[in-house]
Formats: sequence, C-alpha cells, structure tokens
Amino acid sequence: MEVTRIFDLVPRYKNNFKIKDDALVGKEDGAWIKHSIDYYIETANNISYAFLKLGVKKGDKIATITQNRPEWNFLDTGILQIGAVHVPIYPTISESDYKYILKHAEVKFVFVAGKELLTKIERILPEIPSIEGVYTFKQTEKVKYLQELIDLGKNNPAPEKVKEINPTIQPDDIATLIYTSGTTGSPKGVMLTHNNIISQVLTLHKFFPVDETCRVLSYLPISHVYERTNLYIYQYLGVSLYYAENIGTIADNLKELKPEMFTSVPRLLEKVYDKIIAKGRKLTGIKKTLFFWAVNLGLDYEETGKSWFYKIQLKLANKLIFNKWREALGNNLRVIVSGGAALQPRLARVYTAAQIEILEGYGLTETSPVIAVNTFEPNGRKFGTVGKPISNIEIKIAGDDEILCKGPGVMKGYFKEPEMTKEAIDKDGWFHTGDLGRIEPEGHLKITGRKKAMFKTAMGKYISPEHIENRFVESPFVDAILVVGENQKFAAALVVPDFPHIKSWCAVKGITYTTNSEMVNNDEVKRRFKREVNEVNNNFGAYEQIKKYKLMEEEWTIQTRELTANLKLRRKYICEKYKDEIEGLF
Repeated sequence: MEVTRIFDLVPRYKNNFKIKDDALVGKEDGAWIKHSIDYYIETANNISYAFLKLGVKKGDKIATITQNRPEWNFLDTGILQIGAVHVPIYPTISESDYKYILKHAEVKFVFVAGKELLTKIERILPEIPSIEGVYTFKQTEKVKYLQELIDLGKNNPAPEKVKEINPTIQPDDIATLIYTSGTTGSPKGVMLTHNNIISQVLTLHKFFPVDETCRVLSYLPISHVYERTNLYIYQYLGVSLYYAENIGTIADNLKELKPEMFTSVPRLLEKVYDKIIAKGRKLTGIKKTLFFWAVNLGLDYEETGKSWFYKIQLKLANKLIFNKWREALGNNLRVIVSGGAALQPRLARVYTAAQIEILEGYGLTETSPVIAVNTFEPNGRKFGTVGKPISNIEIKIAGDDEILCKGPGVMKGYFKEPEMTKEAIDKDGWFHTGDLGRIEPEGHLKITGRKKAMFKTAMGKYISPEHIENRFVESPFVDAILVVGENQKFAAALVVPDFPHIKSWCAVKGITYTTNSEMVNNDEVKRRFKREVNEVNNNFGAYEQIKKYKLMEEEWTIQTRELTANLKLRRKYICEKYKDEIEGLF
C-alpha cells in the first residue's frame, strides 16, 4: 500500500510482514512486554475513538512527556490518524520550558509516563487554560491513566468516523510540533508535516541493513526527530522494535537482545570506547601488548589503500581482540547509525576496523532530520565527513561557508513565528542550517563548525570553538569542554574531566582519590592536564590554542542543564551559569 501519511505505516506493517508477537516491545519490572501489530492497531484505534468522544478535532495539540515506551507509539498513531498534532516533549527539561511549550502550543491533553514526571508539571498545569485533561501511563491517585482512555474508546467505537476523517488528512498537513531543546533562548516549535517525515522514510530505508527478521534496540529520546524518524523506518521495514529500559541498562540490553542495529549519539560511543580502553590498561604482559597493538591497528584503519600485510594483521586482531568488543555489543550488530553531534574520526575508524560498522549522518530538527549520511554504497563512506547528501535533498555552501539545503524534508516553519521562519528559509526556499561546512572532492559533506558559535578574538582572529572542542574530547581525560574568548586576547576553556578515567589513572599512579573537587586541585592531576592540553594545542595555530583553562568540579549533564536532551552543549546557559569562572580566565 502507498504510504503518504505517518499513520499509513502501521497498516502497511500488518499487510506486508509476517505475524509476530514482538512488533513493539518495552520492559516492565525486569520483563519484556511484547505487543503484536494487531494489538498495536487495536490500541491506537481505541485511543482515536476516545479522543473523538472527548471532542478532539483536526489540528488540536496533544502532548506526550515520557521515556521511550510502546505507549508513545500507540498514542502517536491514535493522535495522527484523526488529524490531531502530536507534541512530544523531552522528559528532562525544566519546569519553565514545560510551561512555555504547553502554553505556546495550546496543548489540549497531556500524557506523562508516571508520578515522577507528573510532579514536574502539576504545579504549572493550572496556568495553562487550553489543557482539558492529563493522563499517566501508570495509575496514580491524582489524575486519570491511559487505560481509562483506551476503555473509553472501547466503549465508544467510531471506526466509520475515523474512516471518514482519514482522507481529509493531507500529506502537507502538520503532523507534529517538535520544540527544539533550546541551546539559546526559548524553545522553537518546529512544524513538520506528514510528508516531511515520510519523504525521509522513503529515501533512507534502503540504507538500513535490516529486515523483518531483525531486532533493533532504541534508547535515544523518542521525542527527538532523529530517533523518531528511525522508528518509522523500522516500521516501514517490518523490524521488531525493543525499547531499552534506560540509558544505564543499554549494555545489558544489548547482550540480552543481540540486536542487528541501533542508533546512537557520539557521546555514548565515546564512553563505550573509553571503558574498553580502561579495561585494556588493567591488562598486563603480552595481553596488554596485544590489546594496544590491535587498537593502534584500528586507529590507522582506512576503507581502501591498505597493504596486504596490514589486512592480515587486522584479521588476526579481529580474531584475538576485537571479537570481545563485538560480544559486548551482542555480537550480532550489522550497523550503528551515529548522529546528533560530530563523531570523532578515530572512533569511526577503530569501530569499523573491529567489524562494528558505524555510519555517521547529519541533519536538524528542521529538516526531519537527515540532510546527509554515510552509506555502504560504493564511495558512500568517508571518515571525518557526514556522508553525501541524500537523494531528495539539494545542498549548497554559501559565501560564508554556511550549509544551505532545499528538499521535501524541510519544515513548514516555526509555529507562531513567521519572522523567524523567514529568517531560516529564504525567499528562494533555501533553509539556512546555521552550520558551517564544505563539500569534499568526492561529494561528501564535512561539517567545520557552527555559525553562531564562532567568535572573534580581540586580535581580529575568528575561532570555531567546536573544531577545537572535538579534538580535546578525543583525550580520555576530557569528558566535555567549552571554548570561550570572544573579544578577548586569547582562547580559553572550561574543562570537565572524565572523572572515572581520573580515578583509574590515580589508582595506577598510587594517588588516593578523595573527591572530584579535591582531585581537580591535586598538583599531579593538574600537571597531567597541563601536559594533555599542551599536546592537543599542537594541532592548532597559535591563535586557536587554549592559553588558560579551568577544571570543573562536576560533570555536565542534562539534569543540571549544561547539556541538551540530545547531549549537545547549551553554550549560552553554560556561559551564564559559569560567568564568574569564565571572567576569571581573562
């Protein structure tokens, strides 16, 4: 059947693929709860009937605030197939952001995972006049819960009404409002249509090396368009979708499920690699020698051009060392797709050398999201790039190196923000990404920085901080870094140490680890960081080098608001929060 609206994917799954009990799976109290496609359809239909009974009309906004779980999918389809608009909201944002989004979107009904998330929003609910009802997925004493809505639909079936509404929902109708996580200012409501997202599904599915016999694990926030579009692609391919319990259980879930694929952000891949290296450092004798021989081979990996002797060594390394890496990830992976931020080329090389295929892509919420991606096609992958533009996207590089794009994935605009929309999409239809880049000779796109993040020093030199930051986080000692120096004589930085690595290093050096705050002021630790900074600085010109830095005493997290929900630095927030520390550097 033809797929032109998002909700067309679910009946297509039923019609095109074999019957199985794990079309959609979540984990409750330590047990995997499986749902067939028939159950999925029945539940989504009952939700639609209930919404109609409650007076929901085409264009009404319905919000979900939850971690990844099957109920999100049931609601998503139930919302979309009656022409309502799904507003998925990150479960980790601040109360002020919840208030802004719910009020700005004029949300009619809100669904939250449970008591904890309800507590985060219940104080602000009376201040949002548009809200008519609040539901939790698990029963609480305070509000209704999802099963009550499903039961309402069961008792008031309206299949003919849904059938009547269906043809009125056009591909160009708004399907979702996705509020950007707000690295600066208030969140912006990105209006994405059914066609925006379906155009991605129809273009990208051929790059996913999975089929109806496969299982995938999902852990990235489902409220972000990156993971959400991937979930729709899985449905298009008939794949069994399993939701990880939480970010802390990913390693266990991978070993248990042995999935063929998952999508990730570089930060997780960096953490996995750092843990592997930390274990390698604890080895002794020939085992340690072989381990780092294999790692160094991997770091030197190239797709083509390597000698026969290198290939023989790599084959041996895979048999002796890298096979354990694959086992830790379930030993069944066909690919990991990485996006959301820049992936260090060294990681792409070493994982690929270990026969853990990684494909890096690039895009934005405003582009539904993919603009370019590395693929397994001939000449489709190049380390250090985000791949070639996908077939239905046109790219050009502006005079100031900003990446512009045009295609069916580009958003309809920002909700209630016509001037902001005009600023983002010019009169010729080009969307201005705000990212800087260049097209490599073979057609691959390379990201070189963020336009708004660039700053000019007092010496008149322009600095792209992300370029410097990406090199620094290659160090196992550095968890995160923010480069600053606008209108100053030199570049400086706030540096968050990788505290688990510092603990490991201290143990090797015979240094007693006390607290994070004491260790960043320990003379030996400070000397080691000075050496690390000096080594990384050698990769840059004199004006780009970090002249002063401050070691931070606490990790930056989503909860403490230094990181966005997709683990990018909230640059403006960090600069405001640590204003005194930054001023002290100059």
